Order: sequence, then C-alpha cells, then structure tokens
Amino acid sequence: MAKRSKRCTERLKLVDREKKYPLDQAIKILKQVEKTKFDETVALSFQLGIKTAANEMVRGTVSLPHGTGSTVKVLCFCKGESAREAETAGADVIGAEELVKKVQDGWLEFDVVVAHPDMMREVSKLGKVLGPRKLMPSPKTGTVTPHVGRAVSELKAGRIEFKSDKTGGLHAPCGKLSFDEKKLLENAQVIIRAVKEAKPIGSKGDYLKSAAVTATQGPGIRLAVATL
Repeated sequence: MAKRSKRCTERLKLVDREKKYPLDQAIKILKQVEKTKFDETVALSFQLGIKTAANEMVRGTVSLPHGTGSTVKVLCFCKGESAREAETAGADVIGAEELVKKVQDGWLEFDVVVAHPDMMREVSKLGKVLGPRKLMPSPKTGTVTPHVGRAVSELKAGRIEFKSDKTGGLHAPCGKLSFDEKKLLENAQVIIRAVKEAKPIGSKGDYLKSAAVTATQGPGIRLAVATL
C-alpha cells in the first residue's frame, strides 16, 4: 500500500469517513484544509440511479453565479457579423475554414468550442479530433448557436457542461478552494438543482444515489443526499 503524505493524513483527520454531511457543513470542512501552492478545484461527484444499459443519460449546462475560477479559452467557428459578435464577447480564437484546417493539423490549444450553425458542415470534419476530447460543439449544450456572442459570454462567465458517464457517475466543478463558503455553496446548489432537473423522464427508483464534494487533493466528503 502506498504511504500517505503528511498533508493527506492531516486532511483525512477533518472528515468522519462513516458520516454523510449536509452540503454547507461539508464546504466548511473543505475550507479548513491546509492550502497548497495552487488553487485547488472544488467539485461535486454524483452516482446516479440511471439505466446506462438502456442508454439513459444525464446531460446539460448550467451557469454558475460565481464562475468556476478558471480561465476558459474559447474557440469560435464563425465569420462575418457573427465573428465580430464573438470578438466583442471575448472569444480567444475566431475563424472559419482555415481554423478547421488548423485543428485538423493538430492544434488544440483551447478549452471549449462554439460554432455558428452555418459552419457545422465544415466543423463536422473534426468529429474524430474533437469528439474523443469531448470538445465537439452541440445544439444540446448551446455551443452550436446563431447567437455565438451570447454563448461565448456565458462560457467566459462560468457556464459549464455536465454529462453522466457509462457507469452513471457525474462530476462537475463548482469553484476554487480560494472561494469563500457562500460562493462555493451557491455554485454547488445551482449544480445540484440542474442535475435534478435533468433526470430522464423514464428513470425509476432513487435518482441521486450518492454524492460527494472534494478538492483536487481531497478529502472526499460524502453528502447527505436527503438534504440536497
């Protein structure tokens, strides 16, 4: 068994591993951990009671009231007036066919992609490049839209995408450890509400089976699902 670091050991002392905590109490505990040299991400993790074998999936987007605390580099496929809108909104990289070619050739220095519908015939050529990296724009997540300026603004302000995996797990960032308790709590509450509202119509039984909140280097704190 790998030996735990002193920091890990000290952090684990803050948590009763057999207990499930209300969200506000869990965040208070996270704020007590010793700080590292970098600003750790705070994230929510869920285990959902969905039938993945029957292709049940939970997916959506939500705008965090206090942002994620991370700088997001947005690439936008558009041209003409839409390109001017994207630039005004703060898109980092803007282009059309020539940008598609650049990405095809291996350039991937961006975090999220927005595309105007008129560009999707060209952007679809990037399916094998962007798909495996979960960067392919989609109308379902609002990243294929004629209103590219609005989409860019929302992403820069802290809009995130969440999606369940093949095991029914779902993970979403809700801020940085440097955020105060109120900001972390409000961001987390918005994510929890969005995940609940995204419950598949045909899903039966317990939907939120378990949940936890954690910082990048732990500890993972189990949440009392009934209080969420």
